[in-house]
Amino acid sequence: MPKTRAALLATLSAMALLTLPLPAAAQRAGNVGGCDIRRGTLCTNMNLNGADLAGANLANSQFSRSDLSGADLRRATLDEANFSQAEMAGALLDQASMLRTNLRGARLAGASLKGANLRNAILQNADLHDADLGGAQLGGADLTNARAQGAHFDAADLQRANLRAAKLAGASFIGAKLQGANFTRAQLTNADLTGADIEQAIFLNAQTDGCKGCP
Repeated sequence: MPKTRAALLATLSAMALLTLPLPAAAQRAGNVGGCDIRRGTLCTNMNLNGADLAGANLANSQFSRSDLSGADLRRATLDEANFSQAEMAGALLDQASMLRTNLRGARLAGASLKGANLRNAILQNADLHDADLGGAQLGGADLTNARAQGAHFDAADLQRANLRAAKLAGASFIGAKLQGANFTRAQLTNADLTGADIEQAIFLNAQTDGCKGCP
């Protein structure tokens, strides 16, 4: 009888462990909204609105035309991932690694990318209006024709970034590193470049009415 009671207690203990809530990371593993959460995953045209993907490794993954509005991707690894034409309004991407990430035509209005590493990222025609990129690394990034009215790039590194024809009215670049950045034909009306380093930056035919710190 004692052996039977001991076996029963062991079984009950194992069942109790199975019912304990999993850590957040474990809950995120596997499948979220029909998307396999792993490096190199294919999740195009999917609804991941508000998904918790913080800290996930999704490098080289495909998210083109997917809805990631309000998704939590803080500290996620998204290097060389494809978010072209994705809906990412209000997404949290603080401290995310986004080296050479494709965000062409992505909609990032109001998104938070504070401290994100976007070196050599593609942001052509992206919608970044009212987004916060404070302290972000954007060296060599391509923001051609990006719509970033009212966006914050304070203390960000945009050395040699291409902002040709970007819409930057009311944007803030306070204390930013803009050495060698290309602002040709950019709209910088009422932008603030106070304290920014603009050495060798190009402002050919840029609209600078009311711009603080523009040459």
